[in-house]
Amino acid sequence: MDCIFCKIIAGEIPGKKVYEDDRVFAFYDINPQAKIHVLVVPKQHICCTNKIDAGNSGAIAAVFEAIPKIAKQLGIESYRLINNCGEKAGQSVLHLHFHLLCDDKLGAKIV
Repeated sequence: MDCIFCKIIAGEIPGKKVYEDDRVFAFYDINPQAKIHVLVVPKQHICCTNKIDAGNSGAIAAVFEAIPKIAKQLGIESYRLINNCGEKAGQSVLHLHFHLLCDDKLGAKIV
């Protein structure tokens, strides 16, 4: 599979890791849109939100269970989560991921 996020998870491509457990990997975005901009991904390759089903929804639950741990590790209580599904919505890497953003004040700004 030629997925850049799978390669980052496997350690084949460098990424600045923030968090890792057996099902979730989080790393800093290389093009941050806020003071803190972390990508949180399931280790299981799922291309996008439209492909979540009963067989892989546990991976998504693991992501959402990890997000508060990541926020605590980063020392933040207030943050924004964004998921883009499909090219027209701005999804540039076809591996399901969530943008965790925190800044002094995000306002209405979106990624």
